[in-house]
Amino acid sequence: MLFSKKKLGLLFLFSGCLSVAFADVKITSPNGQLEVNVSIDKKGSQEYGTPVFTLRKQVKENYQNVLVNAQMGLTTSQQDFSSLKWGEVGKSKKNKIDYTLLEGKQTHSTKIETEQTINFVNANQQVLSVVFKLANDGLAFRYQIKTSQDEKILKDLTIYPITEGTKRWIQKYIPDSYEAFYPLTTAGYDTNRPNNRLWAYPALMEISNGLYLFLTESNITYNHCASRLNNQTKPDAYQVEFADPSQSTEGDKWKSSWRVVLAGNLATLVQSTRVTDVADPNVLKKTDWIHPGSVSWIYWAYNHGSRDFKRVKEYIDLAIYMHWPYSLIDAEWDEMGNGGNVEDAVAYANSKKIGVMVWYNSSMNWVSNGAPGPFYRLNDPDKREKEFSWLEKIGVKGIKVDFFKGDDAQDMNLCIDILKSAARHHLMVVFHGATLPRGWQRTYPNLMTTEAVYGAEWYNNNGKMTHAAASHNATLPFTRNIVGSMDYTPGTFTDSQYPHITTHAHELALPILFESALLHNPDRPSAYEAMPAQVKKLFTTLPTVWDETRLLSGYPGTSVVIARRKDNTWYVGGINGTDQKLTLTFNPKQLAPNAKTFTLFTDGPDGRSFAIDAAKNAQQTIKIDCLPRGGFVAVVRR
Repeated sequence: MLFSKKKLGLLFLFSGCLSVAFADVKITSPNGQLEVNVSIDKKGSQEYGTPVFTLRKQVKENYQNVLVNAQMGLTTSQQDFSSLKWGEVGKSKKNKIDYTLLEGKQTHSTKIETEQTINFVNANQQVLSVVFKLANDGLAFRYQIKTSQDEKILKDLTIYPITEGTKRWIQKYIPDSYEAFYPLTTAGYDTNRPNNRLWAYPALMEISNGLYLFLTESNITYNHCASRLNNQTKPDAYQVEFADPSQSTEGDKWKSSWRVVLAGNLATLVQSTRVTDVADPNVLKKTDWIHPGSVSWIYWAYNHGSRDFKRVKEYIDLAIYMHWPYSLIDAEWDEMGNGGNVEDAVAYANSKKIGVMVWYNSSMNWVSNGAPGPFYRLNDPDKREKEFSWLEKIGVKGIKVDFFKGDDAQDMNLCIDILKSAARHHLMVVFHGATLPRGWQRTYPNLMTTEAVYGAEWYNNNGKMTHAAASHNATLPFTRNIVGSMDYTPGTFTDSQYPHITTHAHELALPILFESALLHNPDRPSAYEAMPAQVKKLFTTLPTVWDETRLLSGYPGTSVVIARRKDNTWYVGGINGTDQKLTLTFNPKQLAPNAKTFTLFTDGPDGRSFAIDAAKNAQQTIKIDCLPRGGFVAVVRR
């Protein structure tokens, strides 16, 4: 198939292109272990067809298919890119990725990726450019098109084929919270939800024994909505679907967010930084005012605790006692009484050198029928600036914004506006009841953590967490927490409205297993005061940002052992996600070859206490016998 120079001149190209494509295009990762084969699926001798790609992973000496013929395409109000032929293919190039984060599982990311742009042409000679970026841990790709005035983006035609019978961990789509479990299933359709086949990112699939696929997206920009997965038409065809019926375009070019596809073993996925690799770089000029750390959190034990000035002071005092830098004043602080108001509480905290975080209702979703306030202070730009100026003036260090309504462009724009405005006033941000992290932690480093998880606060709402928590906790490191900081509020040792049956050592492991730059510690002051001295010391010194993360072992829902390093110290957390006893293992020498001893925290006999060995021999593989729903923590210094 040849193009004349005249026809080639009509093509709109986003990068320098060198040659016309006559055959399939193969893109290879820098280490050669991942490859993407791009082709056009045609019917018979037709000139046009559906562009598809196949992702393959080298396992030992052979390549195995991870995705086969994943479809690509796009439709707009003025262009149809569902049936295409080859355009021109850009030259393959190597990009060096090198950036530093203020939060996350790996503060410094450096790697090489292979980038290639492939252009496809429809019957009207309109061009769809697909940019592929392939690294050793996975693929990112996005669409680029030339647009006209008032043109709307209608549909993303990306379809991921997942064969029936494939194991998958994927949650039902709940647009305003992402607060659901990741149940193991082998079927595309949920028989309990016959009329709702919408699924949330991230999605984890076990393609074969030890080979996994992970789907998400990254880099939502202004006036873009987020997306989800829809397999309404066929159970084995997960189509990317926009949260809005259409998306507006600006200027003469439009770019989609990045579709992210990780592939490899579980360690590759857990340790991957692909979501932030393809996000826009940091836009803040100065970040020296951003300081991650641990936070005392009043809501879990008392629900309405922030109405009470004296109780708020108790949690500020807890932060002092535990050497945590922050305390969060949660919902309904605008109704605070019993001796003082919110300004009095902030002033008291400031006098004790404790930073204060303050909660807000986004006023996008729940503002009636018992919803907590304050309301309508962040929606209007002028009101938001006035509010943030006041917070900065009285010495508040950050905000927690709750109850967004979904993934549409209006919500995404408000999130971005809040992040930008908060940065101008030196305010860190926590999003609660909000969308999944999609790379914003790199672009706006004052975003410290996001909920988007069925977390410990659900012990307040119903009894589901009691029996589901252990397995759920052993699934989250392989699903939700891969994409970014997760405000689960881990470590509940006493009981809230509904009891927990995980052991104390299990709970102690969660702040290590679950990465969150602002670590909200949820329990009562009395719970921390009653802890053994060694446990108390661990809580007072535990980092919330990590230089390195390694998955040592595990399987979703069954168990997980993760090691995280800060400077010269490794913190290892392991949990049993089952209702039976389970032996977990790790080798300290793999982490710190020169270590002689380390400290080990394991299950006490009753599960409500700790067994502590402060001088454990580090010369051999350690076997830890965990109780049902038990766990352990190890601190290894090199």
